[in-house]
Amino acid sequence: MYIQYTQYIDFTEVNFAMLVVKNLKKVYENFTLKDISFELEKGYILGFIGANGAGKTTTLKSMLNITHKDGGEVTILGEDFTKNELKLKQKIGFMLGPVDYYPKSRISKIVGVYKDFFTEWDENKYRDLLKRFDIDDSKKISELSTGMKVKLGIALALSHNAKLLIFDEPTSGVDPIARDELLDIFQEIVEDGEHSILFSTHITSDLDKCADYILLICDGQIVQNDTKDNIIDSHILVEGKTADLTDDVIARLISFKTHSFGFKGLMKKADMRESDNFMTEKPNLEDIMIFYNKRMKK
Repeated sequence: MYIQYTQYIDFTEVNFAMLVVKNLKKVYENFTLKDISFELEKGYILGFIGANGAGKTTTLKSMLNITHKDGGEVTILGEDFTKNELKLKQKIGFMLGPVDYYPKSRISKIVGVYKDFFTEWDENKYRDLLKRFDIDDSKKISELSTGMKVKLGIALALSHNAKLLIFDEPTSGVDPIARDELLDIFQEIVEDGEHSILFSTHITSDLDKCADYILLICDGQIVQNDTKDNIIDSHILVEGKTADLTDDVIARLISFKTHSFGFKGLMKKADMRESDNFMTEKPNLEDIMIFYNKRMKK
Protein backbone atom coordinates (compact mmCIF):
# COMPACT_ATOMS: atom_id res chain seq x y z
CA MET A 1 0.00 0.00 0.00
CA TYR A 2 1.36 3.45 -0.87
CA ILE A 3 0.94 6.38 1.50
CA GLN A 4 -0.62 9.47 -0.02
CA TYR A 5 1.05 12.72 1.07
CA THR A 6 -0.46 16.19 0.99
CA GLN A 7 1.27 19.41 0.10
CA TYR A 8 1.40 20.31 3.82
CA ILE A 9 3.80 17.51 4.76
CA ASP A 10 7.51 18.30 4.97
CA PHE A 11 9.04 15.59 2.80
CA THR A 12 12.38 15.86 4.59
CA GLU A 13 10.68 14.50 7.71
CA VAL A 14 8.91 11.58 6.00
CA ASN A 15 10.47 8.15 5.77
CA PHE A 16 9.78 6.41 2.46
CA ALA A 17 11.71 4.60 -0.21
CA MET A 18 13.30 6.86 -2.79
CA LEU A 19 12.20 4.53 -5.59
CA VAL A 20 9.74 1.65 -5.73
CA VAL A 21 9.25 -0.34 -8.94
CA LYS A 22 6.50 -2.96 -8.89
CA ASN A 23 5.73 -5.49 -11.64
CA LEU A 24 7.14 -3.35 -14.45
CA LYS A 25 6.54 -4.93 -17.84
CA LYS A 26 7.46 -4.09 -21.42
CA VAL A 27 6.76 -6.33 -24.41
CA TYR A 28 8.57 -6.24 -27.72
CA GLU A 29 8.30 -8.73 -30.57
CA ASN A 30 11.47 -10.59 -29.58
CA PHE A 31 11.97 -9.49 -25.96
CA THR A 32 9.86 -9.13 -22.83
CA LEU A 33 10.66 -7.32 -19.61
CA LYS A 34 9.01 -9.59 -17.07
CA ASP A 35 7.47 -8.10 -13.90
CA ILE A 36 10.49 -6.14 -12.68
CA SER A 37 10.19 -5.25 -8.98
CA PHE A 38 12.70 -3.61 -6.62
CA GLU A 39 13.17 -0.74 -4.15
CA LEU A 40 15.91 1.81 -3.49
CA GLU A 41 16.11 3.55 -0.13
CA LYS A 42 17.51 7.00 0.55
CA GLY A 43 21.27 7.24 0.88
CA TYR A 44 22.22 4.13 -1.09
CA ILE A 45 23.72 3.13 -4.42
CA LEU A 46 22.04 0.38 -6.40
CA GLY A 47 24.11 -1.26 -9.13
CA PHE A 48 22.02 -2.66 -11.97
CA ILE A 49 24.00 -5.36 -13.78
CA GLY A 50 23.44 -7.73 -16.65
CA ALA A 51 24.80 -8.65 -20.04
CA ASN A 52 24.23 -6.36 -23.01
CA GLY A 53 20.65 -6.90 -24.17
CA ALA A 54 19.48 -8.26 -20.81
CA GLY A 55 16.99 -5.40 -20.32
CA LYS A 56 18.82 -2.76 -18.26
CA THR A 57 18.16 0.20 -20.56
CA THR A 58 14.62 -0.96 -21.30
CA THR A 59 13.92 -1.05 -17.57
CA LEU A 60 15.24 2.47 -16.99
CA LYS A 61 13.40 3.94 -19.99
CA SER A 62 10.14 2.20 -19.04
CA MET A 63 10.43 3.43 -15.46
CA LEU A 64 10.67 7.04 -16.60
CA ASN A 65 8.06 6.89 -19.40
CA ILE A 66 10.72 7.47 -22.04
CA THR A 67 9.46 4.18 -23.42
CA HIS A 68 5.78 3.37 -22.88
CA LYS A 69 5.50 0.55 -20.33
CA ASP A 70 2.96 -2.26 -20.73
CA GLY A 71 2.30 -2.70 -17.04
CA GLY A 72 3.50 -2.00 -13.53
CA GLU A 73 3.83 0.88 -11.09
CA VAL A 74 6.68 3.27 -10.33
CA THR A 75 6.73 5.35 -7.15
CA ILE A 76 9.37 8.05 -6.65
CA LEU A 77 9.70 10.07 -3.43
CA GLY A 78 6.45 8.55 -2.23
CA GLU A 79 4.39 9.59 -5.25
CA ASP A 80 3.08 7.77 -8.30
CA PHE A 81 5.37 8.68 -11.19
CA THR A 82 2.73 8.34 -13.92
CA LYS A 83 0.37 10.76 -12.17
CA ASN A 84 3.09 13.24 -11.16
CA GLU A 85 5.64 12.90 -13.94
CA LEU A 86 6.40 16.58 -14.56
CA LYS A 87 6.69 17.35 -10.86
CA LEU A 88 8.89 14.36 -10.07
CA LYS A 89 11.23 14.91 -13.02
CA GLN A 90 12.32 18.05 -11.20
CA LYS A 91 13.81 15.72 -8.57
CA ILE A 92 15.44 13.23 -10.96
CA GLY A 93 18.77 13.42 -12.72
CA PHE A 94 18.82 10.97 -15.64
CA MET A 95 21.68 10.24 -18.02
CA LEU A 96 21.39 7.79 -20.87
CA GLY A 97 25.16 7.64 -21.30
CA PRO A 98 27.50 10.66 -21.26
CA VAL A 99 26.13 14.10 -22.17
CA ASP A 100 26.57 14.07 -25.95
CA TYR A 101 23.75 16.10 -27.46
CA TYR A 102 24.50 19.08 -29.74
CA PRO A 103 28.22 18.21 -29.78
CA LYS A 104 29.21 21.35 -31.72
CA SER A 105 27.45 23.69 -29.29
CA ARG A 106 29.17 25.32 -26.35
CA ILE A 107 28.34 24.02 -22.90
CA SER A 108 27.25 27.48 -21.73
CA LYS A 109 24.70 27.72 -24.56
CA ILE A 110 23.21 24.29 -23.86
CA VAL A 111 23.01 24.89 -20.11
CA GLY A 112 21.42 28.29 -20.72
CA VAL A 113 18.45 26.46 -22.23
CA TYR A 114 18.57 23.41 -19.93
CA LYS A 115 18.32 25.31 -16.64
CA ASP A 116 15.05 27.02 -17.63
CA PHE A 117 13.28 23.66 -17.30
CA PHE A 118 13.99 23.41 -13.56
CA THR A 119 12.36 25.44 -10.82
CA GLU A 120 15.14 24.85 -8.29
CA TRP A 121 18.16 25.57 -10.47
CA ASP A 122 21.05 26.79 -8.32
CA GLU A 123 23.52 28.76 -10.44
CA ASN A 124 26.05 29.11 -7.63
CA LYS A 125 26.07 25.36 -7.04
CA TYR A 126 26.46 24.74 -10.77
CA ARG A 127 29.46 27.08 -10.92
CA ASP A 128 31.02 25.41 -7.89
CA LEU A 129 30.62 21.99 -9.52
CA LEU A 130 32.15 23.18 -12.79
CA LYS A 131 35.14 24.41 -10.82
CA ARG A 132 35.43 21.20 -8.86
CA PHE A 133 35.18 19.02 -11.98
CA ASP A 134 37.51 21.33 -13.90
CA ILE A 135 34.95 21.89 -16.68
CA ASP A 136 35.33 24.95 -18.89
CA ASP A 137 31.82 25.82 -20.07
CA SER A 138 33.16 27.85 -22.97
CA LYS A 139 34.19 24.57 -24.58
CA LYS A 140 32.07 22.62 -27.02
CA ILE A 141 30.60 19.28 -25.94
CA SER A 142 32.73 17.54 -28.57
CA GLU A 143 35.87 18.85 -26.87
CA LEU A 144 35.16 16.96 -23.64
CA SER A 145 36.44 13.47 -22.88
CA THR A 146 33.89 10.76 -22.11
CA GLY A 147 34.63 11.07 -18.40
CA MET A 148 34.17 14.84 -18.47
CA LYS A 149 30.83 14.43 -20.24
CA VAL A 150 29.66 12.19 -17.40
CA LYS A 151 30.84 14.77 -14.86
CA LEU A 152 28.90 17.46 -16.72
CA GLY A 153 25.77 15.31 -16.46
CA ILE A 154 26.32 14.92 -12.71
CA ALA A 155 26.81 18.68 -12.35
CA LEU A 156 23.55 19.36 -14.21
CA ALA A 157 21.62 16.90 -12.03
CA LEU A 158 22.94 18.19 -8.72
CA SER A 159 22.40 21.82 -9.75
CA HIS A 160 18.63 21.39 -9.99
CA ASN A 161 18.42 19.63 -6.61
CA ALA A 162 17.82 16.15 -8.01
CA LYS A 163 17.43 13.62 -5.21
CA LEU A 164 17.42 10.48 -7.36
CA LEU A 165 20.20 10.07 -9.92
CA ILE A 166 19.76 7.41 -12.60
CA PHE A 167 22.66 6.66 -14.92
CA ASP A 168 22.77 4.17 -17.79
CA GLU A 169 26.29 2.79 -18.29
CA PRO A 170 27.98 5.99 -16.99
CA THR A 171 31.48 4.48 -16.91
CA SER A 172 31.39 2.72 -20.27
CA GLY A 173 34.28 3.95 -22.40
CA VAL A 174 35.81 5.88 -19.50
CA ASP A 175 39.48 5.28 -18.69
CA PRO A 176 40.31 3.57 -15.34
CA ILE A 177 41.51 6.74 -13.59
CA ALA A 178 38.42 8.74 -14.57
CA ARG A 179 36.18 5.78 -13.63
CA ASP A 180 37.72 5.63 -10.17
CA GLU A 181 37.12 9.35 -9.70
CA LEU A 182 33.50 9.05 -10.84
CA LEU A 183 32.86 6.23 -8.38
CA ASP A 184 34.30 8.38 -5.58
CA ILE A 185 31.88 11.15 -6.61
CA PHE A 186 28.95 8.71 -6.51
CA GLN A 187 29.84 7.74 -2.94
CA GLU A 188 30.12 11.38 -1.87
CA ILE A 189 26.70 12.20 -3.34
CA VAL A 190 24.83 9.67 -1.15
CA GLU A 191 26.74 10.41 2.06
CA ASP A 192 24.16 12.96 3.24
CA GLY A 193 21.44 10.28 3.29
CA GLU A 194 19.16 12.41 1.10
CA HIS A 195 20.33 11.27 -2.34
CA SER A 196 20.23 7.87 -4.01
CA ILE A 197 21.86 6.54 -7.16
CA LEU A 198 20.76 3.80 -9.52
CA PHE A 199 23.23 3.03 -12.25
CA SER A 200 23.40 0.26 -14.79
CA THR A 201 26.66 -1.28 -15.90
CA HIS A 202 28.23 -4.41 -17.28
CA ILE A 203 31.54 -3.46 -15.65
CA THR A 204 31.03 -5.33 -12.40
CA SER A 205 34.32 -4.21 -10.89
CA ASP A 206 32.83 -0.71 -10.60
CA LEU A 207 30.28 -2.06 -8.16
CA ASP A 208 32.86 -3.76 -5.96
CA LYS A 209 33.92 -0.27 -4.92
CA CYS A 210 30.73 1.72 -4.50
CA ALA A 211 27.48 -0.29 -4.66
CA ASP A 212 25.40 -1.09 -1.58
CA TYR A 213 22.80 -3.18 -3.41
CA ILE A 214 22.85 -5.22 -6.60
CA LEU A 215 20.07 -5.89 -9.07
CA LEU A 216 20.96 -8.63 -11.57
CA ILE A 217 18.85 -8.98 -14.70
CA CYS A 218 19.07 -11.84 -17.20
CA ASP A 219 16.89 -12.06 -20.31
CA GLY A 220 14.33 -9.57 -18.98
CA GLN A 221 14.03 -11.13 -15.51
CA ILE A 222 15.44 -10.12 -12.13
CA VAL A 223 17.38 -13.11 -10.79
CA GLN A 224 19.17 -11.47 -7.84
CA ASN A 225 18.13 -8.47 -5.73
CA ASP A 226 19.97 -8.02 -2.43
CA THR A 227 22.91 -6.33 -0.79
CA LYS A 228 26.16 -6.82 -2.63
CA ASP A 229 27.67 -8.72 0.31
CA ASN A 230 24.67 -11.04 0.71
CA ILE A 231 24.69 -11.96 -2.98
CA ILE A 232 28.40 -12.75 -2.97
CA ASP A 233 28.36 -14.54 0.40
CA SER A 234 25.41 -16.76 -0.54
CA HIS A 235 27.15 -18.23 -3.60
CA ILE A 236 30.25 -20.33 -4.11
CA LEU A 237 32.34 -21.37 -7.08
CA VAL A 238 32.93 -25.13 -7.25
CA GLU A 239 35.34 -27.11 -9.39
CA GLY A 240 35.59 -30.85 -9.78
CA LYS A 241 36.32 -33.79 -12.00
CA THR A 242 34.05 -34.93 -14.81
CA ALA A 243 33.06 -37.97 -12.73
CA ASP A 244 31.77 -35.63 -10.01
CA LEU A 245 29.27 -34.08 -12.39
CA THR A 246 26.35 -36.34 -11.52
CA ASP A 247 22.68 -35.58 -12.19
CA ASP A 248 22.32 -34.60 -8.53
CA VAL A 249 25.20 -32.10 -8.76
CA ILE A 250 23.93 -30.65 -12.06
CA ALA A 251 20.52 -30.12 -10.45
CA ARG A 252 22.13 -28.11 -7.65
CA LEU A 253 24.40 -26.01 -9.85
CA ILE A 254 23.10 -22.68 -11.14
CA SER A 255 25.14 -23.40 -14.26
CA PHE A 256 28.57 -24.75 -15.14
CA LYS A 257 31.28 -24.95 -17.77
CA THR A 258 33.18 -28.07 -18.69
CA HIS A 259 36.86 -28.20 -19.55
CA SER A 260 39.46 -30.89 -20.25
CA PHE A 261 39.96 -31.65 -16.55
CA GLY A 262 36.35 -31.52 -15.40
CA PHE A 263 33.98 -28.62 -14.68
CA LYS A 264 33.61 -25.29 -12.93
CA GLY A 265 30.27 -23.92 -11.83
CA LEU A 266 28.33 -21.67 -9.48
CA MET A 267 26.22 -23.00 -6.63
CA LYS A 268 24.29 -21.50 -3.76
CA LYS A 269 26.06 -22.21 -0.48
CA ALA A 270 22.82 -23.54 0.95
CA ASP A 271 22.87 -26.30 -1.69
CA MET A 272 26.34 -27.56 -0.76
CA ARG A 273 26.55 -30.92 1.03
CA GLU A 274 29.16 -32.35 3.35
CA SER A 275 29.69 -35.23 0.93
CA ASP A 276 30.65 -32.86 -1.92
CA ASN A 277 34.31 -33.23 -2.81
CA PHE A 278 34.91 -30.02 -4.73
CA MET A 279 37.52 -27.33 -4.80
CA THR A 280 35.78 -24.09 -3.83
CA GLU A 281 36.44 -20.37 -3.97
CA LYS A 282 34.56 -17.14 -3.34
CA PRO A 283 32.92 -15.71 -6.48
CA ASN A 284 32.91 -12.09 -7.53
CA LEU A 285 30.01 -10.25 -9.14
CA GLU A 286 31.27 -11.01 -12.63
CA ASP A 287 31.29 -14.77 -11.89
CA ILE A 288 27.74 -14.57 -10.58
CA MET A 289 26.52 -12.56 -13.58
CA ILE A 290 28.16 -14.94 -16.07
CA PHE A 291 26.80 -18.15 -14.56
CA TYR A 292 23.26 -16.82 -14.06
CA ASN A 293 23.25 -15.55 -17.64
CA LYS A 294 24.47 -18.96 -18.82
CA ARG A 295 21.59 -20.63 -16.97
CA MET A 296 19.01 -18.31 -18.57
CA LYS A 297 20.37 -19.06 -22.05
CA LYS A 298 19.83 -22.81 -21.73
